[in-house]
Amino acid sequence: MTDPVTRAAELLKDHRESIDRLDSILVYTLGERFKHTQAVGKLKAEHDLPASDPAREAQQIARLEELAEKANLDPKFARKFLNFIIQEVIQHHKQHKT
Repeated sequence: MTDPVTRAAELLKDHRESIDRLDSILVYTLGERFKHTQAVGKLKAEHDLPASDPAREAQQIARLEELAEKANLDPKFARKFLNFIIQEVIQHHKQHKT
C-alpha cells in the first residue's frame, strides 16, 4: 500500500502524460487543419474570392459551440478559440492575395 502523497504523485504523473499526449494531438490536428486552410487560401486567391466568408465563419462558430456543449467544454471558450483560428486563417488567405 502506498502513502497518499506517493499516490497523488503517481496520479499527477498519469494526468500530465495524458495532457502531453493530448497537446501533441492538438498540435498535429491544427497542422492538418492549416494545410487545408492554406489550400483554400490559394484557391480563393486564384479565383479572386474574398479572404473572409462571414456566413461560413458564423456556421462554424455555431457548430463548434454545439460540439463544445456536447463535450462538456465551455462554449464561450470554444468560440474564442475558433475566432482566434479564423483570424489566423484570414491572415494567411490575405497573404496569398499579395
